[in-house]
Amino acid sequence: MSSFIRGTAILMIAVFLSKLLGFVFRIQFMRIAGEEAVGIYMTAYPAFIFFLSLVQLGIPIAIAKVIAELEAKGQSVKIPEVMKSATFLTILTAAVFVPASILFVPYLAGTLLSNPATSSALYAGIAIVPIAAIGGIIRGYFQGIARIEETAWSQIIEQFFRILLITSLLPFILSHESNAMNAAYAMIITLLAECTSVLYLLFKYRQHKKRTPTTVEKVQRYPFEPLLTIALPASGSRLFGTFTWFLEPIIFLRALSLSGITAVAATSLYGIISGVLVPLLLFPAFIPYALSVVLVPAVSGAAASANKAKLRERIHLALRLSALTGAFAATVFFIHGQALAEKLFQITEGGSYMVILAPVFFFYYIQSPLYSILQATGDAKAGMMNSVYGGIAKLAVMFILASQPGLQVTGAVLAIGFGVLITSFLHIATLRKNKATATGFTMFALPYASFIMTVITRPIFIPIGGFGLFTECLITSIYLLFVLILTGQVKKNDFLLFKKLLKV
Repeated sequence: MSSFIRGTAILMIAVFLSKLLGFVFRIQFMRIAGEEAVGIYMTAYPAFIFFLSLVQLGIPIAIAKVIAELEAKGQSVKIPEVMKSATFLTILTAAVFVPASILFVPYLAGTLLSNPATSSALYAGIAIVPIAAIGGIIRGYFQGIARIEETAWSQIIEQFFRILLITSLLPFILSHESNAMNAAYAMIITLLAECTSVLYLLFKYRQHKKRTPTTVEKVQRYPFEPLLTIALPASGSRLFGTFTWFLEPIIFLRALSLSGITAVAATSLYGIISGVLVPLLLFPAFIPYALSVVLVPAVSGAAASANKAKLRERIHLALRLSALTGAFAATVFFIHGQALAEKLFQITEGGSYMVILAPVFFFYYIQSPLYSILQATGDAKAGMMNSVYGGIAKLAVMFILASQPGLQVTGAVLAIGFGVLITSFLHIATLRKNKATATGFTMFALPYASFIMTVITRPIFIPIGGFGLFTECLITSIYLLFVLILTGQVKKNDFLLFKKLLKV
């Protein structure tokens, strides 16, 4: 168990640093460029990710798996040929999808998004795709040889340069007449940061190649079939996820236009929700994310050895930590979320939706560990279908509710929460069928009940507003911790485990 905890802790630190820097970038961007520019940027960003998924087609995942297998078999001499084949496939997909994406932009911006102002940011986003695809190939290589340091550092370097450029460069080139150009400038800054990250990866890749023994024997070209056999199925889930995200701003803007809100106003509101509220809610998610990454090999090993005690111990620890993280996040953001959003991002509207989203996003915190457990226990297909159902439900409900004049943005926010609930509950229901895991809905009930008790009783016993905002958040967290101890969700052994972890 100690290696499981240690691996989780190390990954938590890396993900925390990356998320913290990304969070600072969003704050700086919102403060410098304003709500409409952020809205245009956030409307274009899902399209960029979808175009990137089309070009990559799961090839980085295939590279990692194939290289790991070759390393295990002692056939590392074939790795350079794997990289050549993967690069050729990526160039081929880029040659097809990048021009198609460029031709698609006018229709996407003018018709689907009903906002031609997004076209400049979309074109800038497409320019990032080939560079990001190169980075994906090299990241796949380092994952295959089990080196996460290079990938972690590349992400931190990218985020650092994004903050540096958005803070030092954007104020000088900022256009007071065109928010569309400001969004495009931000996308170009993302491109420059991506270039820096990829240059670092290329440098480390060449360094590693020099240290790798070579052979004088002629090695045959590595065939495409093994790569595609892994890449295409793996890309299915990612493509669907990015496609639903790609559709989200389209449906959001179309539905709000039907309810009577202008495209410009709807774009700004989408920027606030997707660029401010959701990232703020997900900031503490580095804990369940790290758990979800470490869980797959940890749970797979326990399942393969038929060690039910270890299997349940690891699953229950991961889900309990995720539920506790969700309880703290939901409580703090329900009570103080609007004030935090307005203070950090200096937004003038939209912060009140935190009250709707915070209770629901408790379940988002348990979603990624649940999916990882399903993958590790042989239910990956069911987990993928649960995500599909949640994504479809979110988009359908969003269009129905957000197009109603009486609901508008509130309807869209409710739909986002509905999608989270559907996916999370389906994951729990699927895992519950596996008797070996001994999990169900009840293990999340008391942490959620503690959240409800805190948001009701905290203002009664300790009135809100007597201290500074961050002191208030600390008081709320301590109050919730006391409630969790009373309900038996936090025990003495947890503090001993944390103390032991600090000594690792």
